[in-house]
Amino acid sequence: MSVTILKEKCRGCKLCLKACPFDAIYMDNGKAVINSEKCTNCGACESSCKFGAILVEREQKEEVKDLSAYKGVWVYAEQRQGKLMFTSLELLGEGRKLADKLGVELSAVLLGHEVDDICQELIHYGADKVIYANHKLLQNYTTDGYTKVIADLINEKKPEIVIIGATNIGRDLAPRVAARLNTGLTADCTKLDIDEEQRILLQTRPAFGGNLMATIVTPNHRPQMSTVRPGVMKKMEKDESRTGVVEKVDVNLHDEDLRVKVEEIVKSAKQTVNLVEAQYIVSGGRGLGGPEGFKLMQELADALGGVVGSSRAAVDAGWISHDHQVGQTGKTVRPRVYIACGISGAIQHLAGMQNSDCIIAINKNPDAPIFSVADYGIVGDLYKVVPMLIEEVKKLKEQK
Repeated sequence: MSVTILKEKCRGCKLCLKACPFDAIYMDNGKAVINSEKCTNCGACESSCKFGAILVEREQKEEVKDLSAYKGVWVYAEQRQGKLMFTSLELLGEGRKLADKLGVELSAVLLGHEVDDICQELIHYGADKVIYANHKLLQNYTTDGYTKVIADLINEKKPEIVIIGATNIGRDLAPRVAARLNTGLTADCTKLDIDEEQRILLQTRPAFGGNLMATIVTPNHRPQMSTVRPGVMKKMEKDESRTGVVEKVDVNLHDEDLRVKVEEIVKSAKQTVNLVEAQYIVSGGRGLGGPEGFKLMQELADALGGVVGSSRAAVDAGWISHDHQVGQTGKTVRPRVYIACGISGAIQHLAGMQNSDCIIAINKNPDAPIFSVADYGIVGDLYKVVPMLIEEVKKLKEQK
């Protein structure tokens, strides 16, 4: 789209200057002039001109795709150095539900080099088919390589839905694939469903800081693409009796296709906490009063065989590292037991843990929002309550 001033029609009234929100129009010898560096082609100036002196040339509307040619649900099966990411299993469970509602095939898309053993695992966790791209240039993730291969596969096989985990890799990969395919992408979804009448994907994600949930649809483009936060969906139980098809595809990828080459992979020596897969999480918030409170949280977590989580307030205060954070800007978790200590229960935190099987809240304030989602609430001083919990847990272990 471009904006042109028709000099012969311009009367120098300056109405367009007032209408432009980007200060992209100035006067020269009594005529309006567009500053191309500032102009965003928003078109606000066109409607303000009473003399028809501004012409906004818009691109022709893109031809709508033949949506009927797209069929099937795909899940990107992320693996790193031959290890399948847990998020992929969660997405297979959700993809299975979507595919069953649509009455179509569920395919797992696996890229890598000599990772054949992962194929059967994907089938055991719900995939009908594994589309396997095996190539030496796919051994390590690169943006260019993985984007090209997946985009080529989608153009060839035309799935109607593609789901990718919102991991560090997924957040890099998904938007590039979507842009190359000229389709939409809904990021960080917390719920997926199917409008069975229209056969479209309903993609729900938090909006406006988590204060409301927005459901987004992609009616005119295919595939419909979503990224899903780790820990949100529930994986299926492994069924080793399930059978499926492994389709090995030819990969058209060459060294010149990759602008970045992985020379070496250096793993961080820092030990990070695995909140997503933890069955027991003990989280602390601002109510701990300081970083020393997390020593007590760790003691209870160790007694339960779990890990320590935290609220954003505790992370922002510098009491604990970000990899412990649970919530909208941290990890989304669904453990068997979630114990919230000194956490008030802001909606951003609740969004990350409210699907836990059992929630226990400990807080001095009886009106704390955390109690609205808790299965068990204890109103009291956490420094008195938690030591008693630790003692009882240890007693139960000794009895066993």
